[in-house]
Amino acid sequence: MTVPDSFDQTSSGYSPQRAYWLARAADLAYKDRAVIEDQAAKWGFGQVRHHETRFTPPFPLQDTQAYTMASGRMIVTAFRGTEPAQIRDWLSDATTPPSPGPGGNGYVHYGFAEALRSVYPEVAGAIRELRTDGQTVYFTGHSLGGALAMLAGARMYLEDPHLAADGVYTYGQPRTCDRLLADAFHKGFGGRMYRFVNNNDIVPQLPPEPVFTHVRALRYIDSGGRLHESMPMFSALADRAKGLTADAFAPASDGIRDHFMRNYLAALEKNLA
Repeated sequence: MTVPDSFDQTSSGYSPQRAYWLARAADLAYKDRAVIEDQAAKWGFGQVRHHETRFTPPFPLQDTQAYTMASGRMIVTAFRGTEPAQIRDWLSDATTPPSPGPGGNGYVHYGFAEALRSVYPEVAGAIRELRTDGQTVYFTGHSLGGALAMLAGARMYLEDPHLAADGVYTYGQPRTCDRLLADAFHKGFGGRMYRFVNNNDIVPQLPPEPVFTHVRALRYIDSGGRLHESMPMFSALADRAKGLTADAFAPASDGIRDHFMRNYLAALEKNLA
């Protein structure tokens, strides 16, 4: 495979190319509005809506930011993430009680629930407005943005199924919910959710189990940058140990380094080249 030079808006189902382009869209969420609009236009998305709200949760996060871009074939909503050190600090706090999940299914980390609640009506409204010709709909995001993308997909599927997304792709996503919601999500959304984890990325290991868990469909990037569609537990443990030795002078930094979006993009591009 080669690295594609334009955003693929036509294919369906999972592909490494789609994973790469939705990772590019997730990375774009970190940019300012003008950059987002300019890049979206270059990718063939003629309409862009920005979503930003402020709220005061019990951890150092003050707003939710996302954008939705639309063409005649495809709509993508990308949620912005946050800095690795910041998200690690408040995800490590397991004292905050969880919130009820969408559609009455299970429970969600309170911070994620509040962050999504602050912006979801605007996101859903934009998709209703822009989906004029049956376009496919995708959610994506990195870090905190990945958690919000997953929960937006779950909420839309469980509460507004006629708008249900065609796919959710997340990168470095933390655990977001309990097993009941994860199972309900997988039951109806299996085959449309893909969760990418780069080797020792610390954020997908938080918040702690067993209160919170991950949805399925893991795509694992090993210490050499190779993408795996499945990875047995013992093989993954050995590979993570290998990743820790990559920097002999700062082995503990691997968990933060592997979380950076630029390293996800580099690995995904390597798997296409």
